[in-house]
Amino acid sequence: MSIRVATLEDIPAMLAVYQPYVEQTAYSFEYQLPTQAEFLARFQAHIAQCPWLVWEEDGAVLGYAYAGNAFVRAAYNWAAEISVYLHPDCQRRGIGRQLYAAIEPILRAQGYQVVYAVITTANAGSIAFHTALGYEVTATFPRCGYKLGQWHGVVWMEKRLNRDEHPARFPIPWSMV
Repeated sequence: MSIRVATLEDIPAMLAVYQPYVEQTAYSFEYQLPTQAEFLARFQAHIAQCPWLVWEEDGAVLGYAYAGNAFVRAAYNWAAEISVYLHPDCQRRGIGRQLYAAIEPILRAQGYQVVYAVITTANAGSIAFHTALGYEVTATFPRCGYKLGQWHGVVWMEKRLNRDEHPARFPIPWSMV
């Protein structure tokens, strides 16, 4: 069991982890699983600035967590968004908690002030998970996404990582941490 930096070779395994969330739940608002090329583009866009980690056991990727910029305008540069996906058989084993314990210090060292988790209201387990890790609900958007024959809301949760009143610089790329 180990946490390591995700690589291009992990794309198929990460897509396999993500697939049931897209196809069988409203936890992801995507209707179709991204192609490998689409997922690769997302991966490369994220890792240019933020960390992307995997959980590996016996050579198999069973989960991953990543962060990215939460918004595009310059004044938002101190805000990151975080996500975690685990193989369904690996939930409730503390893997998500360990991935966050590895990724949040990186974001803090980069200079991020706040991290957001954007969670569909259908995913009560993720809301409870984030609450247990110190995230607080800051916004709720009811009935904003339609999937699997019903309306679902979205909850924005946040966690303060740093409290710099006047940060001296924008967050640095995670490769510099």
